[in-house]
Amino acid sequence: MTTQIAPCLWFNNQAEEAARLYISIFKDSGIQAISYYGKEGFEFHGQPEGTVLTVAFRIKGQLFTALNGTPDFKFTEAISFQVFCESQEEIDHYWEKLTEGGEEGQCGWLKDKFGISWQIIPAILPELMTDPVKAGKVTAAFMQMKKFDIAKLLNA
Repeated sequence: MTTQIAPCLWFNNQAEEAARLYISIFKDSGIQAISYYGKEGFEFHGQPEGTVLTVAFRIKGQLFTALNGTPDFKFTEAISFQVFCESQEEIDHYWEKLTEGGEEGQCGWLKDKFGISWQIIPAILPELMTDPVKAGKVTAAFMQMKKFDIAKLLNA
C-alpha cells in the first residue's frame, strides 16, 4: 500500500449522509467501505451497535474518511476544500449543489449543509493571479463576487 494523506471529517451521526451527498455531486466518486460500531467501547463512544462508524469514500481520486463522532467538534473555515473548475457550467453546478442547505460566502467560498467550507474556483485563477499586469484588476473583480464569474475575471 502506498502512503497517502486523506482528510478525516468528524460528523455527529451524518457521516454516511455527507459521503453520499458528495459522491452524488462529483463525478468519478464512490463509497469504498463502511464500518460500524460494535458493542465494544460503548462506555466511551455511546453509539448503539450497528451505527455507522466510518465511511471511506473517494472524490475524483482523493480519499476521504467520514467519521461519526460526538457533537464536540465543529468545522471551521480554517480548513476548506478547493475545487478547480474548467468552465462556468462546472462552477454553477458545484455552487448550486454545495450551497443547498448551506450558505454562500465571498470570493468563491461557501459552506455546505454540514458546515464544511469549499472554494469553487476557476482553474485559470492561479494563472491570472500571478500575472503582474492582471492580478490587481482580477482581485478587484472577484472581491465583488460570491460565486466566481469566469467571463468577468477574464475581462478584468
